[in-house]
Amino acid sequence: MAIRDQMAANAAPLLQPDETVQAVFGAQTTSQYLSLISYWIIVVKNSYRVVVVTDRRILVCRSGRFRTTPVNEILAEFPRSTKLGEPHGLWWKCESLGDRLYVNKRFHKDARAADELHEDLDALLQVFSKPEVWWFPFQRGLTAEETEGFLHRKLSEWDSRGWSQWAGW
Repeated sequence: MAIRDQMAANAAPLLQPDETVQAVFGAQTTSQYLSLISYWIIVVKNSYRVVVVTDRRILVCRSGRFRTTPVNEILAEFPRSTKLGEPHGLWWKCESLGDRLYVNKRFHKDARAADELHEDLDALLQVFSKPEVWWFPFQRGLTAEETEGFLHRKLSEWDSRGWSQWAGW
């Protein structure tokens, strides 16, 4: 099983009913560059975290001392609208999730995907809030919650069936 799949499966008991994982990635609390001074600093001071991005919220979960795949408990919870930032370098220092977390380059695409999905929602909200777009079914524009629900239903249809009535935008 791939590491991302294993982290998502281990995070499932911490999710609310009907909450879906959009992205998951590992992080650690101590900079790997401290190992240049002494490897024991990393062994003693470091803790692993799993960041779980769902359709409703962003969770920072405690993981194992020596492995990133266990998901033991929720340490922090943030609104889904929280922007993670643009990952860069070998070890990206993410400070938007409370504690300083260091994310390895192999997880940068997951952090980018989480932010891009939220940006898609903002762009879709600009269109769907206009009454003329939804005039015939509802005679009004959609609210932010209705637009988010629409987007997540279509994405889950795409994931489960491989297609949806909406090809893309």
